Amino acid sequence: MSEVPAAAPIAEAIERIARRDGGRLLSSLVGSLRDFQLAEDSFQDALESALIHWNRNGLPASPNAWLVQVARRKAIDRLRRSANFRQKSAEIAHLIELENAPAVADETDPIGDERLKLIFACCHPAIDRKTCVALTLRSVCGLKTEEIADAFLDRHDAMAQRLVRARDKIAKAGIAYEVPGPDGWAARLESVLAVVYLIFNEGYASGSGNHIRADLCDEAIRLGRLLTALRPDEPEIEGLLSLMLLHHARRAARIGEGGGILTLEMQDRSLWDRAVIDEGVALIEQALKRGCPGPYQLQAAVIAVHVEARSFADTDWRQIALLYGELARTADNPVYELNRIVALSYVEGAGAALGRLKLIAMALVQYQPFYAVQADLLARDGQIDQARLAYARAIELSQSDAEKLFLKQRLSEIA
Repeated sequence: MSEVPAAAPIAEAIERIARRDGGRLLSSLVGSLRDFQLAEDSFQDALESALIHWNRNGLPASPNAWLVQVARRKAIDRLRRSANFRQKSAEIAHLIELENAPAVADETDPIGDERLKLIFACCHPAIDRKTCVALTLRSVCGLKTEEIADAFLDRHDAMAQRLVRARDKIAKAGIAYEVPGPDGWAARLESVLAVVYLIFNEGYASGSGNHIRADLCDEAIRLGRLLTALRPDEPEIEGLLSLMLLHHARRAARIGEGGGILTLEMQDRSLWDRAVIDEGVALIEQALKRGCPGPYQLQAAVIAVHVEARSFADTDWRQIALLYGELARTADNPVYELNRIVALSYVEGAGAALGRLKLIAMALVQYQPFYAVQADLLARDGQIDQARLAYARAIELSQSDAEKLFLKQRLSEIA
């Protein structure tokens, strides 16, 4: 983190470090402290100390190392102040010894990566999937509560309450954050994959600004590659990695010169990374041959149809509609149906698609892409006044500057 400008306000620098590297630092702390709550509390103590000391002395040469070292010392202080000090003496001794000992890699560790280990630890089968995924994204990956709520199509206050209740349940039930061995991976894999994909999704559809957060996308792909090495014959892992690669291969063509989003129809396909596309297509073909298609494989198959088309006009929309139909059967997710309707609109026409759209309107009443799709269909069907209203609602709900700019451009075109 030495690239953080020294002239930047210290509070802003600390917030940037916590957001970008907080999950990795917390993962390292959990590994050494062996206590998730103690690691979280001590890390927050370290961030508060940084605000005081860095304002006085400036940024240290290695801010991340400084935070980890101070967090360990804060953990020792917390253990010494605890009511059961005698019972904690062994843990204090362990931390003091760790402070002075050189780092040595554990060659017997099957996972190896600290962040991936913590993701597996947090995705406990005793906690429902949605809650453990949300907790992991908040604590390990550093996503904001609002970003997590948007990913789940939840209200922000409802997600905040869910996280608070989950922490209370974990504390009262004494659920241990332990990294499972290979025999325990299968029970947690679905949640782990959801975490990795939502990390990528947040980077690809960043909530603010007009750029892709490549750091989040690259981290998710890195975790995906680690998972394929751990479980080389798991088709859904291959499907997820393929899905992320096929999206990421098109990143250079996604944003226009003015900062607005470019749709597939508008993108310069010569800017797509063909080497990454080839890798992604090979992965999804390999996964589908295993004969057990799941949601990540089906989504990757959709993107593969898009990237293999020579142009937008050559896209096999019937095939895409069929794939989204299969996706809709795997999960009760109205977003899959929304995407199927978009594909069908290029087969049956915008008017027929609008009739289908009415059937899912109530389920997606706060979902910005629903109104963007509705506006596009209305405009293509010649219902310009209604299209303007739908575009206005989509702009109102959008959290991305690039999205807003794109939608405003579309609105001005039909005006």
